[in-house]
Amino acid sequence: MEPSSETSLDTTTPEQDLTAVTEVTPVDPVTEPAGAGSDETEIKEQAPDAPTLVVRNPSTGKVIAELPAITKADVPGLVEKGRIAQKRWEAIGVRARVDLFKALRKWLYAHEAEFTDTISREGGKPIEDAFYLEWIYAMSALEYWPKVAPKLLKDKRRFATNRLFVGNSTVERHVPHGVVGVIGPWNYPFVNSIGDAIPALLAGNAVILKPASKTPLTSLLMARGMREVGFPEDIFQVAIAPGSVGGELVNHVDMIMFTGSTEVGQGVARQAVERLIPFSLELGGKDPLIVLDDADVQKAADHALYYSLVNGGQTCMSIERIYVDTSIYDEFVERLVKGIDQIGYGDPVDGVGTVEVGSITVASQADIIEEQIKEAVDQGAKVLRGGRKIVRDDGGVYFEPTLLTEVRHGMEIVDEETFGPTIQVMRVSGTEEAIRLANDNKYALAAAVYGKDLHRAEMVARQIEAGTVAINDSLVFWAELALPLGGWKISGAGDGRHGEVGILKYTKTQGLFISRMPLKRMPQMFPYGKVSAPLKAITKLYFKLAR
Repeated sequence: MEPSSETSLDTTTPEQDLTAVTEVTPVDPVTEPAGAGSDETEIKEQAPDAPTLVVRNPSTGKVIAELPAITKADVPGLVEKGRIAQKRWEAIGVRARVDLFKALRKWLYAHEAEFTDTISREGGKPIEDAFYLEWIYAMSALEYWPKVAPKLLKDKRRFATNRLFVGNSTVERHVPHGVVGVIGPWNYPFVNSIGDAIPALLAGNAVILKPASKTPLTSLLMARGMREVGFPEDIFQVAIAPGSVGGELVNHVDMIMFTGSTEVGQGVARQAVERLIPFSLELGGKDPLIVLDDADVQKAADHALYYSLVNGGQTCMSIERIYVDTSIYDEFVERLVKGIDQIGYGDPVDGVGTVEVGSITVASQADIIEEQIKEAVDQGAKVLRGGRKIVRDDGGVYFEPTLLTEVRHGMEIVDEETFGPTIQVMRVSGTEEAIRLANDNKYALAAAVYGKDLHRAEMVARQIEAGTVAINDSLVFWAELALPLGGWKISGAGDGRHGEVGILKYTKTQGLFISRMPLKRMPQMFPYGKVSAPLKAITKLYFKLAR
């Protein structure tokens, strides 16, 4: 999934974010009063018709921006503006759209420092996480989609294949849905928001993006970049608002892309099905790692450490359950302990190279992690490192990088998603047990297998129930945009991200049949009469002679 603490698409209660391209009102981080960021959307009612959304740096609790917000009543107007802009956008053709995205890529390259600083401040994460996980993905996406879009969206003309239609032809064409709504989470404000908007826009749609109210600044920054390189007005609108506005968005757009919790995703699906509009959902994850007996133990431990704790463990595809063959289990755990002792956590304000794990973006998530650990310990788990929530005087909320052993299925920390910097390790007696336990979970988003025998590792990977499985690596597959991604079980629904389907899902398919040389008399046509029997016999013979 993605973080869900603020997400609720109940159309009667506020929750995520919406505004047309809006300027940010900066706030002096020194003089503004501190406050521990809660997971509730923070809205100031300056006037009944002019709410303001408050954005805080979760590392310090300090206000970093106040943004004009919209209400549910504003959504139809946004969609109508998008519909008007979309017709012109579709008409300019894919090549012209590609040129604008190439210009946006140059703009992003020139604004890398501003981009990574924005993500770091609004998410409370190290600059390295913003750079390696978001900026590099952004540059890759802005290279990949413009490169493949013309070919994937091009009309496919073919000769008819049925023997009766020799000489006739067909056309398969892809038509944009119209206005696409994108509802994004707070943990990756580019990857899981703008990353979805890029192929939707290239396919000829207008996009209304509802970023999480915790992290809207990256979306506004990219909207500014689009304006500066010449994107048409209203073709990409950023909606700043509380969460219920997301539900209202689903009620008006022509297609919805949602990333978030499984529970909220189910609500999105129900709304979309009621309206018979297409939807794509990327939801929860509890991703397993299997370390086979022939694995490079040091490499596996290093990767487990990184892919469990990167972005503070606030990643839908982070490693959350580790199954290690008993023959190398002790060595693996020992190496994990040595590695975790070298990890620094805290406020990333001092820049590159200072900390590996930043703050908890949504404060209440730390309470959930703490409760999961307590329950596990009560049931026999051992905390080898970490295990504590840290609340600083300035309002920043952190969680120590944590390593647990002696965990087992049936514990919440093993069965349910843990959105924080924790590592859970289990001992297994052989490959079959590892596969069985890896599949013993309701989530099936991603997984990883480590082993030197690549053939064997691949055979194991093919038996794991997950939308994506990496061998001797993990999250890096996210940047391989030609590879389709999508969750199984309750981890997703609809067409996934990336690959051909990652752009074609933003279109509806139309088929054209062109009868270039129609027969004057087809065997099934009226009137049947006297010629019906011989025509039927000739047609039957015609198909018998088919090769």
